[in-house]
Amino acid sequence: MNLRTFSYRIMLYLGLFVVIVNGVFPAIWLLLTSFKSNGELQRLPITYLPDTLIFSNYVQVFERNPFGRFLFNSAFVSLSATLICVFFAALAGYALARLNLPGRKIILTGIVMTSMFPALVLIVPLYRLFRGIDINPGAGVLMTPNLLDTYWALIIPYVALSLPIATLTLTSFFQLIPRDLESAAMVDGSSRVGTLFRIVAPLSAPGIVTAGIIIFVNSWNEFLLGLTFITDKNMRTVPVGITFYQDEFAFPWAIISAAVTLGIVPLVLLILFFQKRLISGLTAGGVKG
Repeated sequence: MNLRTFSYRIMLYLGLFVVIVNGVFPAIWLLLTSFKSNGELQRLPITYLPDTLIFSNYVQVFERNPFGRFLFNSAFVSLSATLICVFFAALAGYALARLNLPGRKIILTGIVMTSMFPALVLIVPLYRLFRGIDINPGAGVLMTPNLLDTYWALIIPYVALSLPIATLTLTSFFQLIPRDLESAAMVDGSSRVGTLFRIVAPLSAPGIVTAGIIIFVNSWNEFLLGLTFITDKNMRTVPVGITFYQDEFAFPWAIISAAVTLGIVPLVLLILFFQKRLISGLTAGGVKG
């Protein structure tokens, strides 16, 4: 092994070590903190391992607030946004990948530009829209219902924010599918939409899973829109619900760490379950570019 190869491997291992420490150490520290008492957390010098495992922190997570309801709200909103977004992204991505659309490059550029808009820009117009337009119906303006404190107040913006990146991801995957398969299906009498869902979508399963996981994780972790559009405590999602554990004059780090740990568990299980498809989807999409 020459010096250049040795130096290259050292750099790779060093980068891998930094990534592992940056990603794994905070999670381990959070888990250990969730099993400590408040007195142990204030001890100096800092102790890394808890003297005894305090499981009561997890019990208090459910006693102080309806954390089970928070989990349900996040799961329902994230899953609904994922399914709706993947469906429309599949239709749009297939159209961009297969149809000879006029101005296709302009459309792709617009999608990329739209994906750069932060959620902060949309808060005021979406809030006014979801609050309802109080205008006389006789004026010819369609009135909108009050969507605040409903699941739709989160599902709609989550779909809108995730749709551009999901469309671009699926477009690149659909381009990998040979056109001959679709032509053969159409010769057998399948429609364009039927070909998409019977032939193209199953073959693009890694890409669909990748896009779905990205949408689900982003929706699950979103905080700002959930804080703004939802005021009913029982409708809060996990990131917003965790803020209710802060006391007026104290910050119970152990209980909050337990709540955060419980909020991360569904995401970890999801990624572990779809690990193989996620890895293949990321690598295939990266090759296509």
